[in-house]
Amino acid sequence: MSYVEMPGARVPIRMWADPATVEDVALRQLHNVATLPWIKGLAVMPDVHFGKGATVGSVIAMRGAVCPAAVGVDIGCGMSAVRTSLTANDLPGDLSRLRSKIEQAIPVGRGMHDEAVDPGRVYGLPTSGWGDFWDRFDTVADAVKFRRDRAARQMGSLGSGNHFVEFCLDETGAVWLMLHSGSRNIGKELAEYHIGQAQKLPHNQGLVDRDLAVFTADTPQMAAYRNDLFWAQEYARHNRAIMMGLYKEVVRREFRKAKVTFEQEISCHHNYVAEERYEGMDLLVTRKGAIRAGSGEYGIIPGSMGTGSYIVRGLGNEASFNSASHGAGRRMSRNAAKRRYSAQDLEEQTRGVECRKDSGVVDEIPAAYKPIEQVIERQRDLVEVVAKLKQVVCVKG
Repeated sequence: MSYVEMPGARVPIRMWADPATVEDVALRQLHNVATLPWIKGLAVMPDVHFGKGATVGSVIAMRGAVCPAAVGVDIGCGMSAVRTSLTANDLPGDLSRLRSKIEQAIPVGRGMHDEAVDPGRVYGLPTSGWGDFWDRFDTVADAVKFRRDRAARQMGSLGSGNHFVEFCLDETGAVWLMLHSGSRNIGKELAEYHIGQAQKLPHNQGLVDRDLAVFTADTPQMAAYRNDLFWAQEYARHNRAIMMGLYKEVVRREFRKAKVTFEQEISCHHNYVAEERYEGMDLLVTRKGAIRAGSGEYGIIPGSMGTGSYIVRGLGNEASFNSASHGAGRRMSRNAAKRRYSAQDLEEQTRGVECRKDSGVVDEIPAAYKPIEQVIERQRDLVEVVAKLKQVVCVKG
């Protein structure tokens, strides 16, 4: 599958999604983005859907500018996965105890650790660089400085919404550990603060959508945003690393006799900004609900809590700015899903998965998401599939 090119005000809109299936409000957002004076390219992933300012599932390349709302409020949100030495034959018939142990080790929802996790006590976690990382918190926006204690205790926690921890099997029967989370509340507060700052700037007053306000190069506002953005992206990466270490500890204890080993972890952001070069230009590439898929680079594209996920390898397609989708993508809003489906529907659609099946997570029901197989099929020129995973345990926030 290749992309469909639609005309835009300043750049063409390259769509790996079927335009006929994209909501009108999302199409309007894409056309709005294409009007920005700084834009140099716009690629649309097959999981695209409506978001704040910019759609989820879009890759926006700009020169000398960056749009905070095009990053998303969960800065650095992303995925981590690792293949283990366990196989399906090692698993007990009842996986409820394993789910309970994961939930005890990793706080979910609005939960946090009673005390900040000591990286030196987490299995397999590098201990260098943590002091420098937290010292740099002193340089972020004053508006969030009083949140340091909470940010420290939320490090290594899951959050809510579509964040999850999963225990999966691939088609060979090998067990994989996988999780999805971001920069928790500190990233959200930094994002919202800087979106508000950008909206006040004079050059943003005539935009078609005030949520598309940008910071421009060589300004104090841009410097402050980049500082906070990159710190929050690092927070998200550390957050996933600690959770994965805690998760590995649970698995090692629960399967002690198997003497579990772990292969190299795969980790990728899907709400972030990167400095990249295309067609001889240095650009700021914003991926909101998209992963980097450079040639040979591994990525993770999850489906919903009852379907499955894919480990992929990038093909380095520069038409997409070396990008691919970040997941299945929603096909209905959370409120619409709650109105349409019941806890009984959720139970039926997650049969065979050890997970919550109550009304509190009905908005995450598989039917609220696009079919992951179709999403993968539409980006065969962006990634190749390395492994297909099916969850047998899913922990939700």
